Amino acid sequence: MITSKKEYLLYLEQDKKALGINKKFPSLIGDEVWKFQRRLRKTEYLKNTSGSNPIKKIFFVFSMIKFHKLRVKYGFSIPLNVFGPGLSIAHRGTIVVNGNARIGKNCRIQESTTIGATNGSGCAPILGNNIFIGSGARIIGDIRIADNIAIGANALVCKDCLEPAITIAGVPAKKISDKNSHQNLLMKVE
Repeated sequence: MITSKKEYLLYLEQDKKALGINKKFPSLIGDEVWKFQRRLRKTEYLKNTSGSNPIKKIFFVFSMIKFHKLRVKYGFSIPLNVFGPGLSIAHRGTIVVNGNARIGKNCRIQESTTIGATNGSGCAPILGNNIFIGSGARIIGDIRIADNIAIGANALVCKDCLEPAITIAGVPAKKISDKNSHQNLLMKVE
């Protein structure tokens, strides 16, 4: 969670690296995902640091309005303060994430994915660092996913996966390979 200007700038830089972007600012036309991610991080920063400062609270409200418009426009149902630094949304398209989910650093997420709770439960998945989530994957329930996991396209993950550095896929998802997620992430994993 972003709690300072320094962390905000770090998140922006890590997200930019995760997206494989080398330029300083988004283009006027294009770079929609990057624009969305920048607004996500700005809104998180303003929400988490405004405290009792009325000026920052006003900036937060305006940022939240812009953020909401981008969410609707691009089909992303991504709440604030869920993803760690190094988020990489691969494409525009439906992505639904529960507000109680927690995802570590360096997550690459494809379109048509869901990370959510079941039957109105407040318990949502907790994913580790360096996670790749393939197109159409569903990660549902009060589960834990270890670090360096690649989740295959159209997988249904509804049980814990505590063995790190593997690939899981299928319905329900199970281990299919000893390959980790690193080849699917755009930035070098340390």
